[in-house]
Amino acid sequence: MRNRIPHVTDDKKEARDLRYRTRPVAGAASGLVAGFAALAVAELVSAAVRPQAGPVIAVGGAAIDRTPTAVKDWAIRNFGTNDKLVLELGILAVLALFALVLGMVALRFRRTGAAGVLLFGAVGAAAALSRPDSSGPGDALPSLVGACAGAAVLYLLAGLSAPRGVRAGAPAGPGDTGGPGDTGGPGDTGGTGWDRRRFVIAASAAAAASAGAGALGRGLNGARGRGAVASRDRLVLPMPASPAPAVPEGAGLRLPGVGPFLTPNGSFYRVDTALVVPKVDATTWELRIHGKGVRRPRTLSFDDLLRREPIERDITLTCVSNEVGGSYVGTARWIGVRLADLLAECGVVPPSKGGPADQLVARSVDGMTLGTPVEDVMDGRDALLAIGMNGQPLPFAHGFPVRMVVPGLYGFVSACKWIEDIELTTFDSYDPYWVKRGWARRAPVKTQSRIDTPRPFARPKAGPVTVAGVAWAQHRGIDKVEVRVDDGPWQEARLAAEDSRDTWRQWSFPWEATRGGHTLTVRATDRTGRVQTEKRTRTVPDGASGWHSVVVTVD
Repeated sequence: MRNRIPHVTDDKKEARDLRYRTRPVAGAASGLVAGFAALAVAELVSAAVRPQAGPVIAVGGAAIDRTPTAVKDWAIRNFGTNDKLVLELGILAVLALFALVLGMVALRFRRTGAAGVLLFGAVGAAAALSRPDSSGPGDALPSLVGACAGAAVLYLLAGLSAPRGVRAGAPAGPGDTGGPGDTGGPGDTGGTGWDRRRFVIAASAAAAASAGAGALGRGLNGARGRGAVASRDRLVLPMPASPAPAVPEGAGLRLPGVGPFLTPNGSFYRVDTALVVPKVDATTWELRIHGKGVRRPRTLSFDDLLRREPIERDITLTCVSNEVGGSYVGTARWIGVRLADLLAECGVVPPSKGGPADQLVARSVDGMTLGTPVEDVMDGRDALLAIGMNGQPLPFAHGFPVRMVVPGLYGFVSACKWIEDIELTTFDSYDPYWVKRGWARRAPVKTQSRIDTPRPFARPKAGPVTVAGVAWAQHRGIDKVEVRVDDGPWQEARLAAEDSRDTWRQWSFPWEATRGGHTLTVRATDRTGRVQTEKRTRTVPDGASGWHSVVVTVD
């Protein structure tokens, strides 16, 4: 008797083919859910360790440490203070792509896919342990535990998306005919399919559990910073023993397009490597002063600083990453204690008087190291351990509870935020963070000027136009600003009143604008008689130089 071939209806064949077409979607979803689970569990575990040990933060920090200087400079120029957000989004995008690939791999090779998640966890753990602020082996836990959770979720979901009757890990395809176990069911209307209903339920449950773990982790990490927030909220800045003089009348031009003389805290530039802004509790903060030539080492609490006589000064800070005409410069009213007095009490003597240390290495709670010339700190300038900014306790993003402020030096050699350690040493014996990456050991601020109005490519009307901006040469002061229209002669601008030689100076120039395209150029002369150089240099290794120009079209 002739064997009869079972008839497969078109409906059943279409349903079976649909299941095979949707398996890649299930694989991609498995990878994404597993990646989400890994990050969420890592977030939860980091709450028991420290937020900076989380895989995204650890990998991001390691990436910053290993990024070539030119690339960092490019990121700061193009993304500004959003550079860290862009980096984090980039890391998450790479993780999502990696998870998608592993999810597809796990469709055929479950163990290989799960092993890929574990491998990425090992990368995160290694990154956490490599950070300069690593607190030890515990920093590896968030990445490792999170990876184990992600690997388990991927292994489970990949198994649920495998065709029934096919051995786990074996290849499957439309030609499989199933086996005794392929009996169909509510989730499978025919053929060797996979149970989509069970998969969706399991994937949804895993995603929901991960969301809960992540939310709990974020809440616990947020709670870790509540003490710091409370300590800042309770802080009442002391009255300065030496208050800053009132900003002179006329120091701020109050012209459209020119910012205020004192930069508001919310507008003050921020350039650092911290992906997570440290929140340090002032009640537990301590500063250690030690090292070469420190005859009387000390450890000070925040209350110790408050008991000292504070001073208040207006000081302009400039980032070495500031391009010609850039915005990474600002002026604030700082209150703090004289760093030179503290060092002298510890027995420190500057090199000019026979001291053995010529470099002060400041360390931040996030592991950053900055090297400052001891001579500059102790030469009489108002080098501060600042606790307040523009009449408020330091914002967390600007270094609460304590930061360094040294007029006349670029921030990367002077403006350590979240400071917790000062070590006296020599330039020959130690290279801090940025010096190891090609930047200069000593970096006095260069004489610079900027046109703020009119803006590049502006279209002013013919007739009187006010050209205005700022110039700075901290700790030397600005004596003259000149403006040139096209290739004409240099003409002296009007200088606004000077606050001090440690602050920028606004200027203005009346221009009788004629129709057509024009190039406006500015240069400054500092109090030493040095004219701002025309030579264009990039920011590396010791700050940009060159004249700032804007092109406008007069209608």
